[in-house]
Formats: sequence, C-alpha cells, structure tokens
Amino acid sequence: MLQAKRLPWVMGAAIAGAVGLGLGAPRLAQTLDVGGEIFLRLLKLLVVPLVMSSVMSGILSLQDVRKLRRPGTLAVGYYLATTLLAVGMGILCVDWIAPGRGGMPQDALQAKEFAAPAATDLGTVFKQLALMLVTDNLVAAMAKADLLPLIAFSILFACVLTVLGDKVHGLKIGIVQLNEAMLAFVLMIMKVAPLGVFCLVAARFGEAQLQGNFGQVLAQTGWYVLTVLVGLAAHAFGVLAALLWGFTGRHPYHFMGQMAPALLTAFSTASSAATLPVTLESAVDRARVARQSAELVIPLGATVNMDGTALYEAVAAIFIAQLELELSFLQQMTVALTATLAAIGAAGIPEAGLVTLVMVLGAVGLPVDYLGILLPVDWLLDRFRTAVNVWGDCVGAALVEKAFPTSVQPDSSQHS
Repeated sequence: MLQAKRLPWVMGAAIAGAVGLGLGAPRLAQTLDVGGEIFLRLLKLLVVPLVMSSVMSGILSLQDVRKLRRPGTLAVGYYLATTLLAVGMGILCVDWIAPGRGGMPQDALQAKEFAAPAATDLGTVFKQLALMLVTDNLVAAMAKADLLPLIAFSILFACVLTVLGDKVHGLKIGIVQLNEAMLAFVLMIMKVAPLGVFCLVAARFGEAQLQGNFGQVLAQTGWYVLTVLVGLAAHAFGVLAALLWGFTGRHPYHFMGQMAPALLTAFSTASSAATLPVTLESAVDRARVARQSAELVIPLGATVNMDGTALYEAVAAIFIAQLELELSFLQQMTVALTATLAAIGAAGIPEAGLVTLVMVLGAVGLPVDYLGILLPVDWLLDRFRTAVNVWGDCVGAALVEKAFPTSVQPDSSQHS
C-alpha cells in the first residue's frame, strides 16, 4: 500500500498526468472511462452502509444522548454560517469582477440549450427541505442513496439505542464493528485510488477535447470561470482557513495537506457523497480528528454543507443578470438566501448544482434559458466547488471536535 505521506503527491501527479493525456491524446484518454467508472462505483458502493454505521457509531460513543445537544447545535450553526459566508464571498467577487458586463456573443447564447424544470418559490423550497428529512420507505432511500433521510433515521435510531442501554448491547457492538469493517474496506480501495483518479480525470478531459470546444468555451466564458475560481479560493484559503486557525489552533495548510487524499478524490469524482469514505479515513487516520466528531459531522456535512455550491450559484445567477440588467441590493439578498437554501437541498452528486440553480434564478425572475451558456464549463467548475464542499466538511469536523465532552483520538495502531 502507498505510504500515507506519499499518497497526496501520487494522486496529485495522477491528476496532472491525466489532464495532460486528456488534452494531448484524447482518444486514448477516453478509453480509460471504464477504469474511472469502476473506481467511482466502488466508492458509491460504500456510501450508504458507511454513512449509517458511522453516524450511529458517533452517537453511540457518547453513551448519553444528551451530550449530542452542544456538538449538534454547533455543527448546524457552522453549516449555516459558512454557507452564508460563501454566498457573500461569491456576490463580492461577481460584483467586483463583473464577468457578465458587455454581454455574451449571440451565437454563444443561441447555440446552447438547457431543459430546466419549473422554478419554485421560497415557501416550496422550505417545504421540500422539511420533507427531505423523512422517508416512507427506508429500503427505497438506501437504493437511491438518498442520504438526508438515512442520516435522520440513523441519528434517531442511535439515540433510541443509547436509551435502551444494556438491552441492546449486542446490537450496539455490531454497529461499531460494522463501521470498523467499512473503514477497513476504504483503506483497501485507497490502494488503487491514484489509478482510479487518473482514469476519471483523463476520460473527462479527453471527451471535452474530442468535442473540439474545450479552448473555445474557456475563452468565451473565461471571466465567469475566473470569478468562480477566485471566489472558491478566497473562501477555502481565506475564510475556512481563518476559522480553522482561530477556533482550533491547527495550521490550516498543514491540515489541508493531511486531508489531501479526500480533496483530490473530490476533484476527480465531483461528488462529495462518493468522496465520503475517503474523507472519513483522511480525517480520522491522517488529520487525527476525533472519531466521534468526524463520524457525526462529515456524513451530515456531505449532504447539507455545500459552501462551494452556494458560492457558485450566487455567482452564476448574478453573472446571468449582468448579461442584460443589474440586480438591486434586495434582489441580491434574495439570491443569497435562496442560494443558501438551494445548496442545503443539493444532492452530493456531480452537477446537482445546476438543478438547484433554477430555484435561485426563479427567485429573482431571471430566465433559465441562459443556463445553457454555463453547461460547457460546469463539469470543470463542479470539480473545484466539490473540493471546497469537502474542505468545508473537514474544517467543520475539526471545529465541532471541541464541543464533545471528551475528544477521543483514534488509535493509530488500528489502521496502518
């Protein structure tokens, strides 16, 4: 197995080599898509059992469910605060750089189409978020990997187990053992992670190059791409890093290096849900975040904490508005609120942000037809915003760790 210290460098080299192969030999790169798909399926295979067992294990480790009150409140407060900060950062960047002023060439607007679902109002968004917490069929939710109701069920079920005490001692031990087995499975998959990342990224870049519009699209929407990347970088390296340093005393860039396998996997898969097994492994075994904090905060964050997605949606909405008009301060605040809610409801799968972006556009009366001009570069930006989503979850786990009664550090002898 790759040594832990070398893994981020190997994965980084795999991504760099994949980009070079995709742009230089696109047909060869595209043939690697089957390897990337196998790696992605292996990660997705673990998501449901790992999420449920890790959340329940985290709560069972508290023994007294009343101890969950403070870390749970802090986690939710962190999610809301950082999402709002991300939206604010996006609005500042798009107003400053103003990528949409001057318009877009008409042929670019007409050549791309996007079939969007009907827009919804804020009341409907709140209703949908409430209903997303509960499922009427647990097995169906597992089959669809619908994580939010599974997490809600796991929290409630684990709370019941803590109340029952020794009556369900065997069941509680079984859940903890299942979680250990799933983490061992993750470590096994990490042996082939660099190869899977290489195949995923090479195939996607090769496909874009074969379509012949990679350079043209980047030139047409270059300022928009730059605005999103500047906003994501400012939030990740500035806001989140400052929060980590200020509240935990951890060096943010050292911590980022420890979480590098998760961040690189997020970039390659464009899915925070698929990255979840690697995120948990990196947080507990590499960054030494308390297991009980990581197992509670990270799975929930992979579902509701989408800083990168919220920032992207705010930038995209105002960019589209700048093509033809200027949004008022009230309209921009509406964008901020709606983007926050939409990001919470966004699924942790590739390009899910495009669907929730419809809510943001509808809230301020912007035409959804303009989404078509974002499609050619969305697959690329999706990878960056997913990495920021995962980074926000990692920082959250480190912050919430302090709220637990005892921050139990994992036994390094269990995982080598």
